[in-house]
Amino acid sequence: MSKNYKNLKNLSEKYISDIYDNKVVIKVQTGTSGQAVGADEVLKTLQAKNSNEINVLEVGSMGLMYLEPMVVVSLPSKDKIYYANVTENIASEIYDHYSSKKTIYKQNAFAYESNSSLDVDFPNINDLPQFSNQLRIATRNFGDITPGDIYQYINNEGYAALDKALFEMSPEEVVEEVKNSGLRGRGGAAFPTGVKWSFLAPNKAATKYVLCNCEEGDPGAYNDKGILETDPHTLVEGLILNGYATNSNKSYVFIRQGHDIPINAIERAIKEAYDNGILGENILGSNFSFDMEVSLTGDSYVAGEETALMEAIEGKRSTPRFKPPFPAASGLWKKPTNINNVKTISYVPEIIKNGSEWFKGTGTEKSTGTAIVCLSGHINRPGMYEIPMGMTINDVLENIGGGSNSETDIKMLQTGGPLGGVLGKEAFSTKIDFDEMAKSGAILGSGGIIVCDDSVSVVDLIRNLVAFNQFESCGKCFPCRLGNTHMYDVLDRLCNSKSEPNDLALLERIGNSMKIGSLCGHGQLGYNPISSSLKYFQSEISDSINNISEPLEKMLIPTRTRPNNLE
Repeated sequence: MSKNYKNLKNLSEKYISDIYDNKVVIKVQTGTSGQAVGADEVLKTLQAKNSNEINVLEVGSMGLMYLEPMVVVSLPSKDKIYYANVTENIASEIYDHYSSKKTIYKQNAFAYESNSSLDVDFPNINDLPQFSNQLRIATRNFGDITPGDIYQYINNEGYAALDKALFEMSPEEVVEEVKNSGLRGRGGAAFPTGVKWSFLAPNKAATKYVLCNCEEGDPGAYNDKGILETDPHTLVEGLILNGYATNSNKSYVFIRQGHDIPINAIERAIKEAYDNGILGENILGSNFSFDMEVSLTGDSYVAGEETALMEAIEGKRSTPRFKPPFPAASGLWKKPTNINNVKTISYVPEIIKNGSEWFKGTGTEKSTGTAIVCLSGHINRPGMYEIPMGMTINDVLENIGGGSNSETDIKMLQTGGPLGGVLGKEAFSTKIDFDEMAKSGAILGSGGIIVCDDSVSVVDLIRNLVAFNQFESCGKCFPCRLGNTHMYDVLDRLCNSKSEPNDLALLERIGNSMKIGSLCGHGQLGYNPISSSLKYFQSEISDSINNISEPLEKMLIPTRTRPNNLE
């Protein structure tokens, strides 16, 4: 029997009632960051216990990585108590306490959530600056639901947007709603999403594809995979809406092999969507049919470029194609194709459910909505945060990130991945906005923000970035293949006090040649880390050119991050 949305809502309500009614629910956040510090062991400790009054759930991360392993206790009173840096012993004590007592267990508790004031000596989570300064749209379910569990997702209004679109809106109206929202691509290029969809929608081809790019190989960024491993159904719903709007019939979620946690989560979500009539034939009883599967690639940073991505799905080596033709005309297997980033698609369900005007109410005129940023490096509160567009970099660093975690001040930031920019203190007043970031010499890109204190040499930093870019060049085009190698050699000379008089001019000449002559963004943007560094750290780089600086340690050349014998 085909399930409509009303049926699914009823099933989800009963499902949630069985979990929560008159029960204490202990939620363990077991995303990749949590597992890295022992969340799996915490979960096993709690699951090994047995009480009819307590349910244990595995949920995704809230993004507060510095507090993991995190545990959240949801009480029958609807109050929530948040626990940080939970060990196996503390987890056992939490379970035993709530099995026998009605009071709140306070050890390792750092916040609560309640409609009333609790008699505790820790704050309401909504009063914490790292939480109150966020506006969670794409990350609205983070830390609350089990990844891939469709009934938990539906209970939080999941698939309501899909039901609305299928039965109340035409495909053209969905495209217009996304276009009017001002949503721009969150993968780096920031191209208007609705406009991109409008290129594909009119094409009358019998087979059309919508692809989702989750390659995300940028050091310092884990936003896309964070969504996949925490709330994969929001991506599934967004992709179905994309397919409906563009009259497409098949989707591939593209992700690098070896990232098992997000892969397993999205595969579970897709299976549950099929099992419940949300994927496949006649979705939710409508006339629209749509299929979806996960496509894996090997280690290839360039596979994140849209044409290289299509080559990888087709089973070829991940190298960029010449354009034109563009994907909307001839893409995957020469069929019309649309490609979006995970974050971009994850906004779509909320835009369709709440309307484009609602989305435009957040952010700036040309950068609407929110941005998801990953803070790492010399920062007190590293993590993944969703903030309104228009917030300044300094507000993010100080109010959300808690400032420098060392005895020295924050010196610089590396933003937007290794092809992005390096920003000095003068730029910290810049707004998080696609256009304002570009003016400052950087890009928002993937949302990664690597924070560096005074101990970091800017020349060493850009040497590392260029080394990464050189290592990840696919080698298809000459300017990128040799340009990155040549720039690395020059920067290595600078780091070892062996510079030559014309090295800066040489770097600029190489960088401009790469920008003009490279086939894709990997080579075209390769000079960005150097050019942006020169804008803010001219004197420090000049010291290296003049051999005034002390020689730096020889860096470790990038290598593959996983063994080659993966099964």
